[in-house]
Amino acid sequence: MTATEAVKKKVQSFYSLPRDSVFIKILIIIALLYLFMLSITLLGSSFKLFGKEFAETIFGATSNPLVGLMIGILATAVIQSSSTTTSIIIGLVASGILSFENAIPMVMGANIGTTITNTIVSLAHISRGDEYRRAFAGSSLHDFFNICSVIVLFPLQVYFNIIGRSARAMESLFAGFGGIQFSSPLGAITKPVAHEIISFTGDSAWLSVLIAMFFLFMALRYIVKILKLLVLSRVEVFFQRYVFRTPALGFLLGIGLTVLVQSSSITTSLIVPLCGAGVLHLEQIFPYLLGANVGTTITAFLASFVTGSHDAVSVAFAHLIFNVYGIVIFWPLKKIPILIAKKFSALTQKSKLIPIIYILVAFYLIPGLIIYFMG
Repeated sequence: MTATEAVKKKVQSFYSLPRDSVFIKILIIIALLYLFMLSITLLGSSFKLFGKEFAETIFGATSNPLVGLMIGILATAVIQSSSTTTSIIIGLVASGILSFENAIPMVMGANIGTTITNTIVSLAHISRGDEYRRAFAGSSLHDFFNICSVIVLFPLQVYFNIIGRSARAMESLFAGFGGIQFSSPLGAITKPVAHEIISFTGDSAWLSVLIAMFFLFMALRYIVKILKLLVLSRVEVFFQRYVFRTPALGFLLGIGLTVLVQSSSITTSLIVPLCGAGVLHLEQIFPYLLGANVGTTITAFLASFVTGSHDAVSVAFAHLIFNVYGIVIFWPLKKIPILIAKKFSALTQKSKLIPIIYILVAFYLIPGLIIYFMG
């Protein structure tokens, strides 16, 4: 059986599923979305229980933008989900524990940290020479785009607040036109439940936070799993045949697929084996990776709308604007991250341990040391 026949068989098996099965999955997704929104509300309410001293400690730790950037990288590398990291950041901002300005570098760091999943996926090719090199090049391209974006935009944010100003302008523009309703019914259906949970814990801040974090992890984990079953099985043939015919189509599919699956890690990891096999080259996948970066910001918006906080919504816009600015700068200059990825992946021919060392140093050692000595 050829690869194409295998994919067709998967798609046919999906369409042969009973409609009741699909309907049940959709109902489960709706329930999980509610659980996700409840977790954000509960997280914000729980953080308020810690009091002023805790808030001052958090502000002190994140007042250094470089430390905030490293916290975003390390936290996301550990969790392996920028959606989870940004949701937690939004909960902190909504509760007043974290300022909008201090949250922006953390969100930028989360964009770098989430790329660790792609690199780990490339390690599956470690025993196959050139295939390993191509797979690592495909996975690290996402890293280097985000790193290049941070190198350019981080100083501009620190000294001129370009992302913060743009995010505030966008938030006020949409609010002024009624695009964002802060009296959303989402808050009305989550706040009473969150209040009951906090009361059940005896107003314990730590216990409430743990429950909120558990809800958040479970909701995002199973939303991704179910959407992956519903969506990816339907687009694999289309993905293989048509996606990379034009840069615009790759970019749009990167956005759409990531919005549907709620995980840029999954959508970007999909192309790593195709790069390893030599089916796709870096110039083809670059627009798709940029689209995935934009698509993943939807989770931040979902999380922020339920909080009723202008600052939280501004953080979601900051996440989007950072990615848009990065695209505006580096799509025309795509040769820079592509060349870096090619040169760096060539090192795998000298030692297959290079990607493993890179993961440990870039995502854990450097951020950890900077946080320890500067935090």
